[in-house]
Amino acid sequence: MPIRHMVLLWLAISGGGFHWFWHDTHNVSSIPDALHVSSSMLEDMPVQVAGLIASEVQVDGDRTQFEMRVTSINHYGSHSKKDENRALISEQVIVHIKLAAKQEQQLAAAWQRGDAILLRGTLKAPAKARNFGGFDYSEYLHTQEIHWLFKGDGAASLQKQEASLWNRYTLFRWNDQLREQLGQRMESAFTSLHHAGYMKGLVLGVTDELDPATYNEFTQLGLTHILAISGMHVAVYAATLLYLLRLLRVSRETSLTVVMILIPAYVLLTGASPSVVRAGIMAMIGLFAARRGLLKDGLNILSISALLMLIWNPYYLLSVSFQLSFLVTGGLLIYMPLMKPFFAKWPFLIGGEVAITITAQLVSFPMTVFYFNQFSLLSFAANFVLVPLITYIVLPLGTVAMGLSFLWGDGARILAWPAEQLNDLTFLLVKWLNVDDAYVSIWPSSSILWVMVYYAALYSVLYWLKTWLTSRRQTNDITVLNSTPISSPIYTGLAASPEWAAILHTAHEPKGAGKFASRQWNGYRHLALALSVIAWLGILYTGYQSPGGGNTGTVQYLDVGQGDSILITTPGGKHILVDGGGTMDFATGKNAWRKRADPYEVGKDTIVPLLKQRGVHRLDAVILTHGDHDHAGGLQAVLDQIPVSTLFFNGTLTDKAPFRKLLNTALDKQIKLYGAHHSMEWEPDQATKIRFLYPFTLPEDESEQLPVMKEQNHYSVAMILEMEGASFLFTGDMDDAAESSLLSELTRFSSSVKNKGMGAVGKAVDVMKIAHHGSKYSTSEEWLSYWRPKVSVISVGATNTYGHPNEAVLERLSGVDSAIYRTDTMGEIQIRAQQGKLSVRYQRKQYKTDTNTTTY
Repeated sequence: MPIRHMVLLWLAISGGGFHWFWHDTHNVSSIPDALHVSSSMLEDMPVQVAGLIASEVQVDGDRTQFEMRVTSINHYGSHSKKDENRALISEQVIVHIKLAAKQEQQLAAAWQRGDAILLRGTLKAPAKARNFGGFDYSEYLHTQEIHWLFKGDGAASLQKQEASLWNRYTLFRWNDQLREQLGQRMESAFTSLHHAGYMKGLVLGVTDELDPATYNEFTQLGLTHILAISGMHVAVYAATLLYLLRLLRVSRETSLTVVMILIPAYVLLTGASPSVVRAGIMAMIGLFAARRGLLKDGLNILSISALLMLIWNPYYLLSVSFQLSFLVTGGLLIYMPLMKPFFAKWPFLIGGEVAITITAQLVSFPMTVFYFNQFSLLSFAANFVLVPLITYIVLPLGTVAMGLSFLWGDGARILAWPAEQLNDLTFLLVKWLNVDDAYVSIWPSSSILWVMVYYAALYSVLYWLKTWLTSRRQTNDITVLNSTPISSPIYTGLAASPEWAAILHTAHEPKGAGKFASRQWNGYRHLALALSVIAWLGILYTGYQSPGGGNTGTVQYLDVGQGDSILITTPGGKHILVDGGGTMDFATGKNAWRKRADPYEVGKDTIVPLLKQRGVHRLDAVILTHGDHDHAGGLQAVLDQIPVSTLFFNGTLTDKAPFRKLLNTALDKQIKLYGAHHSMEWEPDQATKIRFLYPFTLPEDESEQLPVMKEQNHYSVAMILEMEGASFLFTGDMDDAAESSLLSELTRFSSSVKNKGMGAVGKAVDVMKIAHHGSKYSTSEEWLSYWRPKVSVISVGATNTYGHPNEAVLERLSGVDSAIYRTDTMGEIQIRAQQGKLSVRYQRKQYKTDTNTTTY
């Protein structure tokens, strides 16, 4: 029998691997062959495509986005005819159209799934990850079988064409229209858009209008499963239908059949995410099994559901939603029998809810920290209180209010009122639980092996705990039986059970023999339990530890576009962040209509995830070189989500509200503030020293307030980091006047500086961060002649409009034989220092050397 199982397992794995390989091999773009050009030449080439809109159209600010099924494509230009060399294909692309005027928003909102369209624009390859461990949009779209982004300019770039009444997207179009109508009914039932957007996400799975701040608060507490349509929603939906059919006196067999048929409609209506598809398939199989009296084992039903989904699309295996849905469901089926005995004596409803909550939290924990790198210790309490409240009260109230609004608007609003009060209570509780960051733990990204070992150790702990608890209760029962006469009626009811027959036999064995065997068994069991607990705690400990350390220091020049952000990790494990990038917001005034609901922000969307992923539990210091937004803007998100001990800055203020908000946040969080200036030193650990070179001490203001400097570049903090026998110079956005002033000071007092033990200046530094992204107004010949850097790093945006880095600067760097590394072409650049030796690696694979790492 075991051999048979091994053969079947081998066949299953081999078949799955072949299916994956075949599917992935055929997942390639046909557009380059259709146009007879290479993929690299296709970038920015004007083309015209025809096809069908394949998804809902999202209009957000000045951008419209949707998926398109391209059916034909041809070159488009001044010398091309409209239908010349049109190639027939069938491929999905993502369309981005930048709207030119506010009036175009209404025009774009009228586009629908299934519309036949003609588009003019250019094709772009999806962006690859620009930082180590960063989100790779190209790989993600590959799993969606999408290989190109289509860029259109203005609504005029799209022309609607005549289309047949029926195509492959007609059913989905009707579904979109129904979802839109139900969303409007939800808005009419609830008094505020905030509540309506929340209820749309809860009931319909429409998350576009969900407040981003609310979503982030739910995420931090591990409550996002409430906002995503999942098995919980399908279970409530199916149970409600069965109850209503029972009230209508419909037979059991007919009720099961009706619900089984209606479940796919609900799955489609709520967006058909992997989690709801999984729940829908399981529910249908379970209902069919219940009707026919066949398969009823939960794990078998779960396995069949996974098999069907992976046969349909093997890329589901890489979906976070798919993984979490199946792991949590499977974990509840496997671990719940081990958890139940601990709450057997609790009241039924409370005990069951606590057992489910604890099990779900333990099972979801490793995947949560694997993907999201954080876990709130208050997650259990939040789930225990809010999940029943939302599932059994708010969700039904919102659903009924939405349906009632079609018939009686006032009645719907009356029914929605208690749901709104409970929603306000929910928002208040979630916000209150998120006030103290001390309960949020940050976990570095671990390996799949760590996750598997965690599950094995958890099972061992629960198994031996259950065995110990069961043995203890049996011992107590035996004690009662030993004190009960053999003629007692209690034995009459127990005699029919084989298990209790063995217990009764043991209970009346000679006391010495039973006690010896029990002690021997208890000894083994206690040892196994102790070892399991130690192993499980050890796994948690190793997973929590930040990688790195030892005798290596690392300077990581993050790719944040047109800005600076540098993470320093010292040999002693200290973490220092120099600047935080920033995303410029031009959607103000007359352009306010361009502002998007949840725009990209480099601090929130790039820096904070990278810090968490790399296990930065706390930043020992943030060094802000100056207050310009491309250096300071991203730090607001950092201070909001990452504990920070100290903040160094240049001792000046700007006239911008975001910068003042940043300093106020630092004061509110009791972060130590220091104005960095020439001759200041700081030693994060014994192997690391930072010497601040600039700015010089500013004249004190008579009002004892920090001076306001509109021009911040001139006062950028410059410093030298000495770590593991290597020196790194950081310059912020220093201009040539600041460079000249600092050179004069260093030259004048070089001898006194040496005598004070501040290290040798005027000698070559190993690494220099080139000032102001390679601007022509910095990095003079005199500056380079003084420092003579072996390696130069330029942090600069790939699509910046400033002409950075300047060609003259690049020539000057080449003139001093400095190796040049740029984030715009190479992505993130990491430099490791160990015993005076440097090794450099960078993210963009197409620019890497054969050895992948350069040593100096």
